[in-house]
Amino acid sequence: MVFPVSAALLDALVLSVVAKEDTYGYKITQEIREAMEMSESTLYPVLRRLLKSECLTTYDQEYLGRNRRYYQITDKGKEQLKLYREEWLVYRDKINNIISEQAQSTKSTDEEVNL
Repeated sequence: MVFPVSAALLDALVLSVVAKEDTYGYKITQEIREAMEMSESTLYPVLRRLLKSECLTTYDQEYLGRNRRYYQITDKGKEQLKLYREEWLVYRDKINNIISEQAQSTKSTDEEVNL
């Protein structure tokens, strides 16, 4: 992706994934990769930040003879995610308005040239 990704956007994406179900790091990375490139080395600082801010908690569960760390969203994390979602809609609409206006004016100019 050519657009920079902020820490807040990464937090919102991780909280969104974990809000669906308790899950582990690799799976979180895979879900986010559907929208943008993300490595596990990028994910773990985000998880630590969300744990420190008490938006997530963890627990370990055995999987194939090894412990796997699962992340679970907290009530504070749900509130933060709600805020991120509200802010995202406002941000998205503002960006779309600018880009759409630009696209419309470019299209109009192109149509006028073809007349």
